Amino acid sequence: MRRILSIFALVVVVLLAVAIALPFIIPESFYRERAQIAASNQLGREVTIAGDVSLNILPRLEIRAQDVTIGNAEGFGDEPFAEAGEMDLAVQLWPLINQSVVIDEFVLIDPVIRLQQSGDRNNWTFESRAPTDETGEAPPPAPAGVGFRQGPGALPFDGTLTQFRIENGLVSYSGGAADRTIEGLDLALSMPGVDQPATIEGSLTTDGETVSFDIELGSLRAFFEGSRTDLDVSLGGRLVDLSLDGAVLEGEAITYAGRMNTTIPSLRALANFLGSPMPAGDNFGRFSASGDISGSLERLSLTGANLSLDDLDASGSFALALTGARPAVSGALHIPEIDVNPYMPEGSAPSDSAGVQPWPETPIDLSPLGLVDADFTLTTDRIVFGDVVINATDTPVQLDLDIVNSRLEAAVSSFDLYDARGQLRFVANGRGTPSFALAANLDGLDAQPFLEAAAGFDRLSGTGSLNLDLLTTGPTTAAVMRGLSGNGRFQFADGAIRGVNLAQVMRGIQSAITSRSMPEGFGEQEETDFSSLAGSFTIANGVAANTDLLMLSPLVRVTGNGSIDIGAQTLDYRLQPRAVSSLQGQGGSTDLRGIEIPIRIRGSFANPSVSIDFEAVSRALVQGAVEGAIRGGDPEDIIRGAIGGALGLGGNSGTDDEDSTGEDDAISPEEEIIRGLFGLGGNRDRNDDQDSEDGGR
Repeated sequence: MRRILSIFALVVVVLLAVAIALPFIIPESFYRERAQIAASNQLGREVTIAGDVSLNILPRLEIRAQDVTIGNAEGFGDEPFAEAGEMDLAVQLWPLINQSVVIDEFVLIDPVIRLQQSGDRNNWTFESRAPTDETGEAPPPAPAGVGFRQGPGALPFDGTLTQFRIENGLVSYSGGAADRTIEGLDLALSMPGVDQPATIEGSLTTDGETVSFDIELGSLRAFFEGSRTDLDVSLGGRLVDLSLDGAVLEGEAITYAGRMNTTIPSLRALANFLGSPMPAGDNFGRFSASGDISGSLERLSLTGANLSLDDLDASGSFALALTGARPAVSGALHIPEIDVNPYMPEGSAPSDSAGVQPWPETPIDLSPLGLVDADFTLTTDRIVFGDVVINATDTPVQLDLDIVNSRLEAAVSSFDLYDARGQLRFVANGRGTPSFALAANLDGLDAQPFLEAAAGFDRLSGTGSLNLDLLTTGPTTAAVMRGLSGNGRFQFADGAIRGVNLAQVMRGIQSAITSRSMPEGFGEQEETDFSSLAGSFTIANGVAANTDLLMLSPLVRVTGNGSIDIGAQTLDYRLQPRAVSSLQGQGGSTDLRGIEIPIRIRGSFANPSVSIDFEAVSRALVQGAVEGAIRGGDPEDIIRGAIGGALGLGGNSGTDDEDSTGEDDAISPEEEIIRGLFGLGGNRDRNDDQDSEDGGR
């Protein structure tokens, strides 16, 4: 027995001596070459160890290599796919003898990995050169779509990884929609066993932003074999704070489910980081989401979700797909109140400044529409757009929202817009020069609060209908207004026009002709009631034209025509009120005899002027008087009498008046004007260039 023990001890001593001596006896070039050949065959790429290589066998197998490079795939350039300043590997010997791998340490220092994509090819897919069957040839590649989670035995090794570290790594990606570089990658992986939880923690920096991560996977074996595996993930940094408590589900494909909470301090900052910068603004700030998450590497769904963006809160469900040219979101959400104003392009929201302001020349940026595609159904109790407020009726307001390739289309139904019922459709197209479309059909609209909120116009009241179909394009708000085209119609009943009392104006028209001044009846406190007001308009190049305005009221009938240059913010419009004896209201005859008083409104939106065409009024008065007065005799005497009667001035023949001066050529200025209109001549010099249409002041 002693002899056997002595022999065993001698063998152990010899083995130890050999293990200690081997690294010194075997040339470095031998195991350098063997390591390069084995690695190259396994990866299907040329592997080169250009630096020093050291080998220790006791007390554990340790290999250290410097300046290690892995060649690139064919067609992806001469730069290596990966390189590392130093690679250290330490493996326990005894488990290795028992065909189990226990890695105490695997460290990569200053590694650089270059990921490239060209069409449907990439440089990170490896094909082994090593023969694996009896024919001596490598097996064919796995069919497309087959995952690596393929049941028992799918894990390519059995062992323990005590510590795997990457220090100061760099990973670059090029060839896709945007190049990306990850710097300062520090990673530590610990796996006590393939059936024990594996943890990965570390941090990285990309484009100046640092993100920390902490991942725990329940079991590496269960993950590779397609069994359900617990998964906890947390990400932290200035851009995002995310936590997921869930599991990778059973199956070949990687699918997951769990509970997610995430907070993005600034969507604007995240968009800039992802290469899709937003225009300047105070919107798209803090975003948070929580709910039950499920999905795959290409699609995720969030149900029972609570979302928050800026001051908007929402609940419901949505899905995110990552397979297209851009992320696509869809779902159904309820938002108690949607205030659109913070998200409108700069310059399109109403100004708080007093008075009418010029249209802004600020460029309209619709680039945020290109960040995602969307298909959403939103319900809300209230929508605020400018000063216009849309409220829910018996059911919430429904907003159907679609965004496809930078084009937004929104349709609103089931709403209460200042007592109106109807439909709204709005389109904003960011493909090229911004363009917009609006179609609206409203019935039962309370005109005064709507027009005041929509356009700052508070001079019309009444209830009725409004139909609009508008289209425009332009890079700025001013250009959009100059490019308006389309048509519309309106009809209101039982209302009033504030700022003028047409009946009073007509009562004072005769004295106004004599004094050549505006009659009473204009002013902030004046009103003209109507029982019906209707008309239609067309718009071309920002100019709205109307030819069929008709207003009916008990004492006045009003027709109107003219144009409003929306782009230039000017108007030129004629109202023609006519006094009637009938007290009929809506539905009354419009062919009633009476006196028309042409009123012209023109100038800028900010400072319009109102004038009366006195000559046209005088002409109408004289025509009516002449028709009733001519019975024969001298026409000039008849005209004198008719003028006097029409204007309330009395006769002036120059023969029988005891106060006559005897000067037959003495006539009044008013008579002189009217005589000139009828070509009867006169004794006073007149300015032929006088603008008769500006006679009012």
